Amino acid sequence: METEPVPAPHPRTVQRAEADAPRRAPDHVRATLASLTERPVSLYAAAVLRIGYGLLYLVFLLREFPHRHQIWGPGSPWTPELARQLFDQTGWVSILTLSDSRAYFEACYALAVVVSALFALGWRTRAVSVLFAVVVASFHGRAIFMTDGGDNLILLMAVYLVLTACGRRWSLDARRTRLRTCAGTAESMPVDRIAGGLRPHLRTSRRTLTAVLHNCGMFVIAAQVCFLYGSAGLYKVQGGSWGNGTALHYVLNLDLFRPWPGLSLMVDEHDVLISVACYLTVLLQVAFPFVLFGRLKYPVLTMLLGMHLGIAVLMGLPLFSGAMIIADAVFLPDRFYRALGRLWQRTAQGAGSGKTAEADRPLRAPVPAQSEPAG
Repeated sequence: METEPVPAPHPRTVQRAEADAPRRAPDHVRATLASLTERPVSLYAAAVLRIGYGLLYLVFLLREFPHRHQIWGPGSPWTPELARQLFDQTGWVSILTLSDSRAYFEACYALAVVVSALFALGWRTRAVSVLFAVVVASFHGRAIFMTDGGDNLILLMAVYLVLTACGRRWSLDARRTRLRTCAGTAESMPVDRIAGGLRPHLRTSRRTLTAVLHNCGMFVIAAQVCFLYGSAGLYKVQGGSWGNGTALHYVLNLDLFRPWPGLSLMVDEHDVLISVACYLTVLLQVAFPFVLFGRLKYPVLTMLLGMHLGIAVLMGLPLFSGAMIIADAVFLPDRFYRALGRLWQRTAQGAGSGKTAEADRPLRAPVPAQSEPAG
């Protein structure tokens, strides 16, 4: 069967297509660079990290309040002099070792509690985030031999969050900015009217620097979590107990990780469940960095949530599990948190309207008591 000849394209059409082809790649690169340098990404995820780690460290300090002198105080077995000798070798610094006074230690402890609360609330976040990182580093370094994986992760995240704009959402700073905008008293309004001045350029440079630092900080946080899971999974693969599915059996029989001995023995009786949990743990940790760019990350994050809850209950490591659960929140998109916010608002409005309707309902007149018939 003969086919009709296809007409040749017009020379101008070919020239226009050839001219537009090299422009597509630079435009795509330019759009990517603009999104990284002009707009901070994952602001809600950064707010969740700020709230989560601020509250987690606040609860940690309040929980250890009765034992603070034995852990960080001047009279602890690991004395400030021993800590300073270790700092001379490692280069670490802690505000707790600046004085051996008991009153100074109590002041530092009170400061740590207040800073953690303010960081979670998002008050003057830019400055408070630096204080929070200093507090976490100081308490971590003062009792370096009493820490676990949770302390190390909180310390890293506290340092990374200094670079981020974690106070842009769900914070007192965001509320203050919103009220100023609604009142029409933003400071940038009279400044932007000065055409050709220096301040508008400085303000633009500040926004660009803030966006770049924030995006780099969020990328480092995500990379840190990926490295953590990937390295943990690869280390487990090298061990024989994880390969034959008996690693959790030995963990459940260690007295150091048995806050509930009866519960640990009950779980240890299910051999098949223990083996499946071992293999699933290794699979999730090794595969985690490779499923972040698809929909498969949501079931993986859900299973990791269950795994960390199990570690918190069965092994008695709530600080480590809480730090890991909060770190996993960085991989959830902002639309997920916005949907949660709208759901919370609807729930609060529904509860408020129900109370209002109950309050506005007219009260019925009390029924008079009937007199008993005379016998």
